[in-house]
Amino acid sequence: MVQKIDDPAPILADGSKIIEEYVGRVRTDTEGYSVAHMIAPPGWTEPFQRPDFDEVTIVVGGRIQIEHDDRKEVVAAGEVVLVGAGERIRYANPFEESAEYWAVCIPAFDPATVRRES
Repeated sequence: MVQKIDDPAPILADGSKIIEEYVGRVRTDTEGYSVAHMIAPPGWTEPFQRPDFDEVTIVVGGRIQIEHDDRKEVVAAGEVVLVGAGERIRYANPFEESAEYWAVCIPAFDPATVRRES
């Protein structure tokens, strides 16, 4: 099968972050993995989460901050972070410019398995 995808499905996110899923449960009914493009505006943050999937985050513009194990790390354009399933993590953009990145989740992202804290 070959499928060209040029119209991603928007996914609702906390706050003002934009998520466009190109491959995954929402756009292509793919359960094994998902690929999404994201833009996090300045000042954006989300609650801690402990997802049931591995996530590869590829930053292509700006920077994001990740919090895990009581540490904060900055991931800049050209850098990649791998987060294993079950890790407690929080993504944020406390910087003055927007952050642009891609996320690959295995298995595919599902709001029911991201396990965000309230």
